[in-house]
Amino acid sequence: MASNPSESTPDTVLVVDFGAQYAQLIARRVREARVYSEIVPSTMPVAEMLAKNPKAIILSGGPSSVYTQGAPSLDRELFEAGVPVLGICYGFQLMATTLGGTVDNTGSREYGRTRLTVAKASSTLFEGTPSEQQVWMSHGDACSAAPEGFTVTASTELVPVAAFEDDGRKLYGIQHHPEVMHSTFGQQVLEHFLYRGAGLTPSWTTASIVDEQVAAIRAQVGGKRAICGLSGGVDSAVAAALVQRAIGDQLTCVYVDHGLMRKGETEQVEKDFVAATGVQLKVVDAADRFIDALAGVSDPEQKRKIIGREFIRVFETAQAELVAEAGAAGEDVAFLVQGTLYPDVVESGGGTGAANIKSHHNVGGLPEDLEFELVEPLRKLFKDEVRMVGQELGLPEEIVQRQPFPGPGLGIRIVGEVTRQRLDLLREADAIAREELTAAGLDRDIWQCPVVLLADVRSVGVQGDARTYGHPVVLRPVSSEDAMTADWSRLPYDVLARISTRITNEVAEINRVTLDVTSKPPGTIEWE
Repeated sequence: MASNPSESTPDTVLVVDFGAQYAQLIARRVREARVYSEIVPSTMPVAEMLAKNPKAIILSGGPSSVYTQGAPSLDRELFEAGVPVLGICYGFQLMATTLGGTVDNTGSREYGRTRLTVAKASSTLFEGTPSEQQVWMSHGDACSAAPEGFTVTASTELVPVAAFEDDGRKLYGIQHHPEVMHSTFGQQVLEHFLYRGAGLTPSWTTASIVDEQVAAIRAQVGGKRAICGLSGGVDSAVAAALVQRAIGDQLTCVYVDHGLMRKGETEQVEKDFVAATGVQLKVVDAADRFIDALAGVSDPEQKRKIIGREFIRVFETAQAELVAEAGAAGEDVAFLVQGTLYPDVVESGGGTGAANIKSHHNVGGLPEDLEFELVEPLRKLFKDEVRMVGQELGLPEEIVQRQPFPGPGLGIRIVGEVTRQRLDLLREADAIAREELTAAGLDRDIWQCPVVLLADVRSVGVQGDARTYGHPVVLRPVSSEDAMTADWSRLPYDVLARISTRITNEVAEINRVTLDVTSKPPGTIEWE
């Protein structure tokens, strides 16, 4: 199947990150407009940015003042290269000062919702939006005079120049944050820059992502073989499905059943995933090995290390067997498939240099000295985009929409020693919670709902007119976009009541159900 088709490179918008908390959100909003975007650090030389042949550049906001010593800057060359540029907040002020405008440190600050007045209704960015609109501001400095050649297109009560445009040079700037939902017409303003200002077409679709990655995988792998470690999660499943689409039976997936998965999830991998993709799957039943290794251990960090260590050993044995089998057949296993996502790439240095196998991937991290070349078909994608690709590839809904689940599995959702009996208890309680959330149509409204067994705690109860001394469980429903922060989900009382009643009626030795109403921070999503 070795072939080398010309790989199509999508039109790229670079988002230059000046330390903004919203840089990734800007990139996501551009992608929602069906235009491909990448984040690069502001420290990247302009020549390197331009070498990426971007079709447009967006300068993000940031915490600095343009007058702070050592504040991030940009060479004027960027604005003279003929590439359309949009400056946002700090990026807007940097564009203004670099090109000869005036930014004042007036002491007048605008934070939060602000009323923006559009001065030129027919402008490139604001055409079709109201003359008065709500925007989200976060700044101390203010632009009082636009650079020569720019037209002022918007203002606020405190800022005389809240937006400007130079259509001739395709340079645009706005003081507010269009990427946040509080800017009512923010997405429309961004799309006006992309489509009208930069002349881009919305062609980056899920189908085009699949076609692009299939071609890239075929060109990379050629006629050699690849291995993928399946965890049962969305990322590894979609990565494997993409590679399977590209190279067929040159791929073998390895699933290590460590006995710490939730009810029905191992069967999903063994049956549903294989049926949907036709992938060759090697299942390693190592549940006894993991449970034996965890005997007598209650410390959460020690449990994580044991699970990670055992996973590496089991995976290494499995991959050695596959390499030996391939070698006997005259084939070469040279590639390892990994479900690295774009946030992983950004957080580890913006994607420059060779990718490392992340220590938290799958269970506890794959060994860093595996002598394989990485295949990472998802490294350009955010989580929601991965799910859409999974749907495009025809993966079962139960896998595509699976809620995030920690690599060490239920091993870190048992507070105390992990035993087979305690795993069985937790599996049943967790299955009931998931069933009721699904029946109530709440799966898409929550990020995840860990169920935690307080194995080292006993509580008094009354069940069947008898006094009991059983375990409590904790429900931890949370809402989040990226797991960096989270809030507890306000589930309907009737749903909580059904979950509690069923668990205490149907799961022996559990006599109390509690609800965790702690946000992150200060709490974490998982208990251990």
